[in-house]
Order: sequence, then C-alpha cells, then structure tokens
Amino acid sequence: MKRTVIKIDEQLCNGCGNCVEGCHEGALQLINGKAVMISELYCDGLGACIGECPVGAIELIEKETEPYNESAVMERISPKGEKVILAHLKHLKDHSEIEWYNEGVEWCSKNGIALDLSKIAGEVKKSEIEPKLACGCPGSMEQDFRAAKPSAGNVTPVLRSTQSQDSEGISYGKSELQQWPVQLHLLNPMAGFLKGSDLLLASDCSSFSHGSFHNTFLKNKSLAIACPKLDSNTQSYIDKLTLMIDESKLNTITVLMMEVPCCGGLIQMAKLARDRAKRNIPLKAMVMSLRGEILSEEWV
Repeated sequence: MKRTVIKIDEQLCNGCGNCVEGCHEGALQLINGKAVMISELYCDGLGACIGECPVGAIELIEKETEPYNESAVMERISPKGEKVILAHLKHLKDHSEIEWYNEGVEWCSKNGIALDLSKIAGEVKKSEIEPKLACGCPGSMEQDFRAAKPSAGNVTPVLRSTQSQDSEGISYGKSELQQWPVQLHLLNPMAGFLKGSDLLLASDCSSFSHGSFHNTFLKNKSLAIACPKLDSNTQSYIDKLTLMIDESKLNTITVLMMEVPCCGGLIQMAKLARDRAKRNIPLKAMVMSLRGEILSEEWV
C-alpha cells in the first residue's frame, strides 16, 4: 500500500538524536552517527520528528510500504515503561488519531499494563497539547474541528466560529468545515477525521460559485479540494483516494465539479480510485453551472 512516511537525508543529518527522542513509536535509531529508519512498520507518518530536526534532514514522502501497526508499536515500546507509553499515546491524541489511541490503550489493558491516562493531560500545560505541525509549514498542521464526545480517548476539540456579523450587522452562517487541511495534496489519507466519513471531493472553484456551499454540500462531510487541470501529480490523488477508501473506510464520496470540461477529471480520478480499491463504496457525481446551479446529480 502507498502511505506517508518520513525520509532522512543522511548527508544533512548531523546525528544530534533529537528526532529519535521525538519519535515515540521507536521507528528511528542512531546508527553510526546518523538517524536511521529501522522499520517503516512503526512510522505513523504524522511527522512529529520533523519539528525536532535542527538541520531540515527529514521530510514526509509517499511510498509503497506496509501499513502502520499500532499493536506492533505498543509491543516494541512497552518494555520502556509507562512514561514512554504515555508520551506515545499523547502524541496520537495531539494528532487526533483516536482510533490508534484507543487501540493502544486496549492493547495495554489486554496485556496487563496499568496506565494513569490522566497524566497525558494532567501533567502538561495547555500549550503543550496543541496539535503539532505535520511538516514545517503551518498550513499543513492537521486539525480535527468536530466536537469531541466525552471519553478518556478523545482529544480536546478545537474551537471554531459558529455565526458572525459584519460591521453592518449582516449575519453569516456557521462554517461546516470539519478539518484542516483541505487540499488533497496536503491531506494524510490516514487522518483520524477521514475514518468512516462521507467525503466531499470538490473542485477548487465550486465553493466560490455557490452561495450556500457549506450548508448545502459540506455539512457532516470531510473535505478534499483539487483541480485536475492545474494541480501537479494527479496520480498521487488517485493513490490517496484509494487509500482513503480501503484504510480509512470512507462511507461515500461525493464529487462536486463545475460544468467546464476539464473539471470532469475529478470524477474520473474518483472512479479509478474506487476501481483499484478493495472496497466498493457509493460514488455521487454532481455538476454545477458557473452561476452555482446544480445541472446534474447522480450515483455512478
């Protein structure tokens, strides 16, 4: 399967070891004075180690590799004690990877490892439990805006605006955006907010053509935006969508495109992804006019 993992430039690496300490999954080790990925099986692709590198020797790439295995990670790090386990679980919570978090907690319970989960939030400052950057760019920081249900395994929800007024007192509807980022190139196909969701795959222009885009199309959906004409490496889009269908278990995909011919590339990419996936999910195609009118809507 193709997924996001880290790549280390050995020429740039100075052997400081900061990334090894930042990798709670135990995927990195210092060998002969250089940071080395010992197993991609342990790399969750969230990129916490990147922010620890002072020389920019680490980047996120997409490649064919084994799926991340949370149980294997827990088995590997559990001998290091509660402090390391809690650091790993906190790392998953910070990135809204609640499914992996719950799997790790369940693994500990089954293997008789007692944890004080209150320490994850109780012994750190609020600023220390904010989501970390997935790479060096603030625009790529993964955030889940959905309201969290109270439980030991949930992250603190990120506050967002609901309704506002301009200087003339005109009210605007609330945002229905559930996550960040939204550009398909920046999305981690294994992100927690994608799991079990209904995905809206929208053309870049569609939100500007329809006055009620959020309420009409986006409500209760995760979002990916793309332009098949201007974006580069659209093959990676097909690979990501395939991974979302198989590994993140998308329920449905709704493709919202403009009436211009080049926009049809979006539905073609979605169809190819579904054909390559192991799961067959419902796929809806919607075509919008340049003035925001829905011209057609059908399941394909």
